[in-house]
Amino acid sequence: MSLVVTDTLEDERVEFTADGDVTLYVCGLTVSDDPHLGHARLWFHADVLHRWLEHVGYDVRHVENVTDVNEKITARVGERDDWTAERDVAETFTATTFDAMRGLNLLRAEVYPRVTEHVPEIIDLVETLVEKGYAYESNGSVYFDVTGFDEYGKLSNQEIEELEAQGEPDERSEKRNPADFALWKADGVSETAAREHAKHDHGAETPAGETWESPWSEGRPGWHVECSAMSTTHLGDTLDIHMGGRDLVFPHHENEIAQSEAATGETFARHWLHVGLLAMDGEKMSSSIGNFWTVPDALDELGVNVVRTFYAGAAYRSEQALTEETIAEAEERWERLSRTYDRAVDALDSVDARAKAADDTLREAVDAARDDFAAAMNDDLNLREATAALLDLTDAVNRHVDGVNDADGADDADGAADATAAYDYRGLREAVEAFEALGGDVLGLQFESTTDGDVDLAGELVELVLDVREAEREAGNYERADELRDALQEVGVEIEDEPDGASYRFE
Repeated sequence: MSLVVTDTLEDERVEFTADGDVTLYVCGLTVSDDPHLGHARLWFHADVLHRWLEHVGYDVRHVENVTDVNEKITARVGERDDWTAERDVAETFTATTFDAMRGLNLLRAEVYPRVTEHVPEIIDLVETLVEKGYAYESNGSVYFDVTGFDEYGKLSNQEIEELEAQGEPDERSEKRNPADFALWKADGVSETAAREHAKHDHGAETPAGETWESPWSEGRPGWHVECSAMSTTHLGDTLDIHMGGRDLVFPHHENEIAQSEAATGETFARHWLHVGLLAMDGEKMSSSIGNFWTVPDALDELGVNVVRTFYAGAAYRSEQALTEETIAEAEERWERLSRTYDRAVDALDSVDARAKAADDTLREAVDAARDDFAAAMNDDLNLREATAALLDLTDAVNRHVDGVNDADGADDADGAADATAAYDYRGLREAVEAFEALGGDVLGLQFESTTDGDVDLAGELVELVLDVREAEREAGNYERADELRDALQEVGVEIEDEPDGASYRFE
């Protein structure tokens, strides 16, 4: 089965096709604040798409930009003593963005182009559009004439006559049509940005923002033209896949199509995939609203595996809600996967795993999990069903391990322990490899066996603490016993009291 995706341009599910390497461009972050889980939802789905395409045999050229020229950035100049210019703010949050990406276990893009290093390419693109008659200069600024591009509105399904004015209020007197959009803006930041800067009330003068010389004026590039210049510079005139948040369909992506295709005469992107928004407290997660959870804080509290399992709980094209219930479900799902993986590895590496032991049910479950996982991924990246395939495999693994353990503990007719029970080495090895290849390599989950030497030592220390805790309980010192349990939980050791004693696992 071939990969089918929901293409915004076609407004339907279509079969994905590519000749040779897959070129993937992702609209990246405007680095004006710390990244939050709303931003990371796009990163996650682009990452899984990248991973799945590589899994099925494609070479992927993945580019994601950094927008480091923007009025939101200039508005923060002066908030800190070391933020004396737009570039200072941008560098600060570019660093936190890259740290968050690494913390989320994202595959690295081929490059992360920044606007500030692509101004010459932006100016070249604007010059081409002026020369071809798609753009015009006005008072040192340059605007794209939307009436000159016959297919304008094809992505967002809008008619030019029905469009509201684009851009800042101070641009309107310069434009031929209210829907025209800026490719180059003369002078520094806009009046709107200056007002936004004043709201911060940190005593600093309104910054002009960084500017560059151009054939029309000293000024700054328009927002939309930046992505067209950066994507074509690194991936060519036609992209296989362009991804971004659903809130970018109009005007950003509509304008990207118009200016790119007007300049090159080629299809800009064969497939458009848009990721739905993340909601918190019933509203879109947003730095401006204040209802956000930063990536570092979420990783500290939940861990990368729970965050990624949470994102895998909803289709990329739909909206997703961040609630106590959806987080709890992600925690439970990751717990099942992680615990079962550990049990499978422990059994596989034990002396009770035998070459001639065979559990056909387990082996068939591994094959079914692989098939169901692939079918789900090819069905418009249905990550919830793909995860469910792995969860079905956990059931099969646990039945096998429990069955061997129960048989091993049984006595024969003479009262001796049953020595015939053995783990299916091949079946368990295939199960472990399925968890690692599908859950690890494709979903980006980080499985770590507790059989590693360092963890073995940690386990011995935990058992010593549990022995002390049990002694305290027997002596009636329940408050001290609870303190020991809480101390272990604080360092990532989950304790579960059972009738025959306490058990533990590393979170």
